Amino acid sequence: MTYYVYLLQTENNTLYCGIAKDVEKRFEQHLKGSKYGGAKYTSANKPIKIVYKKAFETMSEAMKEEKRIKKLPRAKKIELTKNFVI
Repeated sequence: MTYYVYLLQTENNTLYCGIAKDVEKRFEQHLKGSKYGGAKYTSANKPIKIVYKKAFETMSEAMKEEKRIKKLPRAKKIELTKNFVI
């Protein structure tokens, strides 16, 4: 099974990092709000687009990468998004 680490850009120009098996489906959940499985953060900070995703073979690998990305300064997170094309 493939797991993805992803970054979403929000309306107020913040970045949200998460893990999903299906990033596009997860993005739709974020848009609908926490009541529908979206995160509390994205309920208050509406996501506008997927700006990064990377595939991993195991949940463990994806979780390690998510943790690493969350610790990065904003500038480094933005660097990750520079070469991302949907």
